[in-house]
Amino acid sequence: MKVLLVVNPSASSVTARTRTVIQKALSADHRLEVATTSRRGHATRLALGAAEDGMDVVVVLGGDGTLNEAANGLAGSETALAVVPGGSTNVFAHTLGLPDDPVEATGAVLDAIEAGSIRRVGLGQVDDRYFLFNAGIGFDAAVVEQIERRGGLLKRFAGHPLFVAAACNTWLNHYDRRQPAFRVTVRRVDEEKLGDPVASGVDGMFGVCLNTDPYTYLGSRSLSLSPDTSLDSPLAMVTMRSLSLANVVQVLVGALGFGNTPVSECRGVDHRSNLSEIQISCYRPVPYQVDGDYLGEASELTLRHRPAALDLVVPLDPPAP
Repeated sequence: MKVLLVVNPSASSVTARTRTVIQKALSADHRLEVATTSRRGHATRLALGAAEDGMDVVVVLGGDGTLNEAANGLAGSETALAVVPGGSTNVFAHTLGLPDDPVEATGAVLDAIEAGSIRRVGLGQVDDRYFLFNAGIGFDAAVVEQIERRGGLLKRFAGHPLFVAAACNTWLNHYDRRQPAFRVTVRRVDEEKLGDPVASGVDGMFGVCLNTDPYTYLGSRSLSLSPDTSLDSPLAMVTMRSLSLANVVQVLVGALGFGNTPVSECRGVDHRSNLSEIQISCYRPVPYQVDGDYLGEASELTLRHRPAALDLVVPLDPPAP
């Protein structure tokens, strides 16, 4: 097979030694080319070029942001995407069940390619940007913005503690928790027109549109907002109507799997699934992110499900004990 390895050298788990080992493993049985990203959006251009050149697989060694860029370059093509975790959180790699270690993950990817474990999966789309696992509107995007302001070097080495600290600081000092930020209207897959009397008109301060679950990971612990949502299902939308401390704690406890109250039943949470389209009408400019990548502020957003949009290399199921 013709394989392109896209490497983000700034990703937190990417070292010269790791990159060398992975290159040797991939080139043993495949025609390998290697490209290194140098700027924002570069992985999209590299992936798009690979698809145009007839590459069979693009393997991404980097974080979720680099992976998202590559997916945007490959969406709609016949070139498959493969994941090797190289970032600090690696949400999508965890979701697929890949090992944390990038060398071990490369072995799992090679096994999957050899077995032909490649399948077409759906993506989410916010305006013209695809996302693999989620798009966040409001609070979590404000957290990502605070982290990006601190610079890449701190993000590379501080990891999860930085995210926790930024979330607390954003909640206390950098996000308006007094009034709703946006209004959500949804359309289910089985509906012919936008909205319905139950799902329309939900005001929110923080919302997450999920293409798969979990939402993210805190260390090795998953934060699950919509357990039934997967790459084989339409979108789900989780909207928090309040960011009071009591509500945030209840949702966090439910997302971590403690207690008996799932997130969908938490106070102040609106959960909708099997969605084909979501309209977000903002009362003020609101930050948003896709797959952990901050994209700025918007006054209106349209999110859609795009079924069968991407070929994905899927790790083989581990053998039964």
